Amino acid sequence: MPLKRREILLGLLGASVPVILSSCVSEKTGSSSNPSSTTATGTLPARIRIGYQVIPNPELLAKALGLADKAFPDAKVEYISFDSGRDVNTAIAAKGIDFGALGTVPASVGIASGLPYQVYFILDVIGAAEALIAKKGIKSIADLKGKKVATPFGSTAHFSLESLLALENIPEKDVKILDLQPPDIVAAWQRGDIDASYVWQPNLGKLQKDGGTVLISSADLAKKGIITADLGVVRTEFAGQYPEVVKRYIAVLDEAVKTYRSEPQSAIKALAKELNITPEETAAAVKELIWLDSSEQQSPKYLGTTDNPGDFARILKESADFAVNQKKITSAPDLATFQKSLLTKAL
Repeated sequence: MPLKRREILLGLLGASVPVILSSCVSEKTGSSSNPSSTTATGTLPARIRIGYQVIPNPELLAKALGLADKAFPDAKVEYISFDSGRDVNTAIAAKGIDFGALGTVPASVGIASGLPYQVYFILDVIGAAEALIAKKGIKSIADLKGKKVATPFGSTAHFSLESLLALENIPEKDVKILDLQPPDIVAAWQRGDIDASYVWQPNLGKLQKDGGTVLISSADLAKKGIITADLGVVRTEFAGQYPEVVKRYIAVLDEAVKTYRSEPQSAIKALAKELNITPEETAAAVKELIWLDSSEQQSPKYLGTTDNPGDFARILKESADFAVNQKKITSAPDLATFQKSLLTKAL
């Protein structure tokens, strides 16, 4: 990796880099190559490594139903769990995964930092599934002054929190913002170490059950022009070598969307096991996200087409500009770079 890009990435990701890099290489790959085999439907890799997050979206449902295993019977499908997008970026840099799931902010940072991947699918548009939640006594955004607020740095939640403070004219220095992963946020909340958090489901629901009150959600912020989403990215090298695999995996995600729309009860039941919450809680969490199939994502509002890149390129550009303002990265490329990062031909 070029030195400048490596410095940007390491500066963004922090102390978790050595752990993730070593686990990706020793546990899953050992080398950057992926032995392939030829089948009746084309060339397939010996294994397909999918970096996912425990979020109630089509990818998690596809995993729960074993749809990828059925779609790729001649390849070994490996699912690797990550707590946040910054860890996915690290795994991509290490060539430890082929597909990854991360939010618009870490994706924009990855593209700006020169990570070799492209956006091939919108896994969900974030609505009320991500929100600012606070303990009793905190009734407004202004009440956050002097309080400890936890969020995973470099995430869509972090982006939404910082944007919210700016909208409310609250200087960042007036709030003590802590960098914690979602499972650690729940533990810190229960210990009384934090006063509030901007986080996503299912951990958001756990804080609500523990007495937390949602002050504002990402659905509310979207109305103010602050739009976030969870995106599927694929390593450029992998997509170039196995374009049919990318198209077939998109078909897997489409099948998951179709299953949820046509058989919601069975889909919710399968998701509940992955989320480790009740079906009722799962149903509520899923409704807080927008699921789109590949045809819907070709709309100008989303990914668009090869000839007409969609509005999500602008959202990625704005997210990268935000990261520059927050001094997370040194610079952001132009809009054309983000447009080229959309693998619309795979749709």
